[in-house]
Amino acid sequence: MSFRPRRAMVLAAGLGERMRPLTETLPKPLVPVGGRTLLDRVLDRLESFGVERVVVNLHFHRGALEAHLARRAAPPIALAPEPELLDTGGAIAAALPRLGAAPFFVASADVLWLDGGTPTLERVARAWRGEEMDALLLLQSCATARGYDGPGDYFLDPAGRAKRRGGALIATHVYGGVAILAPAAFADAPPAPFPLRRIFEDAEARGRLWGVAHDGLWFHVGTPDSVLETEIALDLRPRPTPAAERLG
Repeated sequence: MSFRPRRAMVLAAGLGERMRPLTETLPKPLVPVGGRTLLDRVLDRLESFGVERVVVNLHFHRGALEAHLARRAAPPIALAPEPELLDTGGAIAAALPRLGAAPFFVASADVLWLDGGTPTLERVARAWRGEEMDALLLLQSCATARGYDGPGDYFLDPAGRAKRRGGALIATHVYGGVAILAPAAFADAPPAPFPLRRIFEDAEARGRLWGVAHDGLWFHVGTPDSVLETEIALDLRPRPTPAAERLG
């Protein structure tokens, strides 16, 4: 039986600067895509998997996030307000007492994915091997990533080890915004703020960074244009009501 993380952290405190002007009035995680917010789409996945507690960090438009999350019945959510931004790695390090002693999921609130043949979180959980891993990343092929045109982040070898692009001009995969992390991955963490990338780099240096290639559709939703492009790609745009129906 595979390991099943029971706790998770969703990173939702960012400023969403590339998503302006939408983020002038709401935080990026509450941007709707096809009528459902990015944050709810991630929380729906975690709820479906059976995660028993989710820690969500807050900073930008904190009140709107608090009000929105208060309306969710499940999964149980613990709020982690940040008076000063801790960055992605620092936020998780600060939340470790709430995340417990076992490995946990971490997910970004600015990606949207569709499952392949097996639910994505199930695939990642089944690949976890605690004796060999400090970090297990969901990786998306750059060739099929929607809304992403960067040089990539990682190479993935046949055994499943992830290697940072480093000095290479391009890499084959981009980090998909979902991972399982062991609390031990933060043993040498610097003082906050620091990016989650630092934890991945330390894990790679110890030979304990691994990856799982995503087998479904994956979208980076980082700009207003990418919201529209994602809705069109998934056929989520509202359809105009025919004139006969409007007139009754």
